[in-house]
Amino acid sequence: MTRSLALVAALLAATRVSAPAQRPPSLPPDLDADVARALRTFQVPGVAVAIVKDGKVVLARGYGIRRVGDTATVDARTRFGIASNTKAFTATALGLLVEEGKLEWDAPVVRYLPWFALSDPWVTSQLTVRDLLVHRSGLGLGAGDLLWWPTSTYDRKDIARRLRFIPLATSFRSAYAYDNVLYTVAGEVIEAVSGQSWERFVQSRLIDRLGMTHTTLLHSDAGQEGNVAATHGLVDGAPRVTPPMLSDNTNPAGGINTGAEDIARWLIVQLDSGRLADSTRLFTPRTTRALWSIVTPMRFGTYPPELAPAQPQFLGYGLGLVIQDYRGRKIVTHTGGLPGYVSRVTLVPSLRLGIAVLTNAESGEMFDAITNRVLDHYLGAPRYDWIAAYLTLRQRADSQITAQEAAATAARDTASRPSLPLARYAGTYTDPWYGGVTITEQDGTLRIAMGHTPELAGRLEHWQYDTFVARWDGRENMSREMRADAFITFQLTPDGTVEQAKMRAVSPATDFSFDFHDLLLKPSNR
Repeated sequence: MTRSLALVAALLAATRVSAPAQRPPSLPPDLDADVARALRTFQVPGVAVAIVKDGKVVLARGYGIRRVGDTATVDARTRFGIASNTKAFTATALGLLVEEGKLEWDAPVVRYLPWFALSDPWVTSQLTVRDLLVHRSGLGLGAGDLLWWPTSTYDRKDIARRLRFIPLATSFRSAYAYDNVLYTVAGEVIEAVSGQSWERFVQSRLIDRLGMTHTTLLHSDAGQEGNVAATHGLVDGAPRVTPPMLSDNTNPAGGINTGAEDIARWLIVQLDSGRLADSTRLFTPRTTRALWSIVTPMRFGTYPPELAPAQPQFLGYGLGLVIQDYRGRKIVTHTGGLPGYVSRVTLVPSLRLGIAVLTNAESGEMFDAITNRVLDHYLGAPRYDWIAAYLTLRQRADSQITAQEAAATAARDTASRPSLPLARYAGTYTDPWYGGVTITEQDGTLRIAMGHTPELAGRLEHWQYDTFVARWDGRENMSREMRADAFITFQLTPDGTVEQAKMRAVSPATDFSFDFHDLLLKPSNR
């Protein structure tokens, strides 16, 4: 038996020696041409693409230009705001504190922030650190986002403290509803436990150790000079430079700015369960398992025929990441969206494959088309024209939105008049969680000013009956998603005074972070 085993071992050794060296993974054929076509098709000025495989960087490259009207090109170090792809960094930062024994995933948040509360005292007592990251608190979609978006006068602690005034939309842990504000609270937990701000902790414990030397952690860095991609939106059918998000009050939810070269380092370490290039560990596989495990199931339906190859069989939210399948393989992914920046990061653990697509425009179709093209290549799937598929979906969605907006306009009673003289709608109104809103009348025109959001000020145009439309100043330079015209409907008492007012976005295209529908405005003198 000993001689036989020795012979087998010798044969195996000989086989290993004679085997050809493994070839480095190849890029998808014609990837450069595909990216160029996608840039043209979706009217995106520039994009950065990173691909890593088996612990190596296969691609870290920029395409296109940083700013419309300029010739400076995107390169591997050009910074883009990655928005909600920041959430995985915040979740990982919490994981470091868990590994150090300073924090527990399933401990109540009030253990670390005794002052924190939601509107329901029982939910407050039960809400855990893990719950901050998985969108199941009972808050509605985007609830409370007007506390920080657009740029507000509230700081991070103000935002966290005002959440107690927002009514819950569902029962605790019963439904998925994406939120940003609880990631702001997560940043406060990091500060309370570590003694460092979220920015300092993430910089020293993640960014510096990863060697992400061209990455910054502030929303406001989008306004810097240098190798920074400008923000763009489609205005009147063409890409135009639009104002970036510059407020740092929600950096833990979306403040990181990075490029292809640096995000590749992040992808490699995530795929290797926290192992750094020098073989030391940033975090352990235990944290990886926590980040990559579904906590909150997410509902999904049947995809349209154009996207049939991407139809998932499971979908759920982990800690700062979405977990689903693609063509039968588990993937870990997330998207990010800010004014003028959208991005997608995708990991395929079984292939040790990571993909990041960062853009300087508001086109999710761009990052999905390129991501799926790369995924198909490494999965050996048949070639599929994702650019054409997403273009069809975009054109269909645009047509549906236009039709809905036209239908609302057609149903408007243009002969109706306000019940009251305009001056009687004027006054100061207060919402319990947002604060004050002022309506003024001058020379037969009403104006509205959201008291804690300087950018949200504009005229009120009569729509019908006691409903007006807020046309925000500067809207002509914004994309449709960010334009955010809003209905405001006044409810009167029997004696003809205003009892309260409700708001909601006019267009279904308006970004959900304009959560006007959550406001209940009451005259301050009532």
